[in-house]
Amino acid sequence: MTVQELVNKLNLKVVSGSEGLGREIDGCYVSDLLSDVMGNADADNVWVTLQTHKNVMAISSLKELACVVLVKGLMPSAETMAQSDAEAIPILSTTMETFEVVGKIYNLIV
Repeated sequence: MTVQELVNKLNLKVVSGSEGLGREIDGCYVSDLLSDVMGNADADNVWVTLQTHKNVMAISSLKELACVVLVKGLMPSAETMAQSDAEAIPILSTTMETFEVVGKIYNLIV
């Protein structure tokens, strides 16, 4: 499944990084602790979080993540969006709570 397909199936808002919508998804990681994501997320994972600051993109790039999904309608900072565009790693947003969106992602990719 691609990031674009995930966007379409879950009605997610593409906030930035739209050049990366063709990236393939191979799993999901859920955490708001950056060091946890850095130590345990796998390349091509969707990262579900409520973190919106620029370090989100540093971790996403380092781990070669497919995209970031922000929950509860949260939006990233302008600096974070600029880095997302530069790295072509999409940041997506949803009004869903973490539990709900992760359950839906699970059902789509297993």
